[in-house]
Amino acid sequence: MIKGSCLCGAVEYGLDGEVGPMADCHCSMCRKHHGATSVTYVGVKTADFRWLKGGENVAFYQSSPRVRRGFCKTCGSSLPIPDENSETTYVPAGTLDDDPGVRRMAHIFVASRAPWDEVTDGLPCFDEYPPGMEPE
Repeated sequence: MIKGSCLCGAVEYGLDGEVGPMADCHCSMCRKHHGATSVTYVGVKTADFRWLKGGENVAFYQSSPRVRRGFCKTCGSSLPIPDENSETTYVPAGTLDDDPGVRRMAHIFVASRAPWDEVTDGLPCFDEYPPGMEPE
């Protein structure tokens, strides 16, 4: 099991099974939510995600018609966004406590990145979702 948690430790979660893909999202909503140029997300089957501790301390914000953003009510840390109606849960990789065993494969939503955000690492860049990563 791969474990993750929030900054204050009030919330812990676990991932069973295979994880991936992993990508950096540069959209304006991710920038605002995480306070960074981009956020790295890793996908996991929703059936393989579970709250281990503090699930009652998780709050959600509906940032768009298709996206809910999770966060800890105590420390404000970004948290995974499980959705029983979706096969995939996207986990903010910065909240992982363990190595997921996968590495970033691409940058997504680079068309809406901040003007001062330069992507120079050579990974593939996509203006939106790459094929196979679109949410259900």
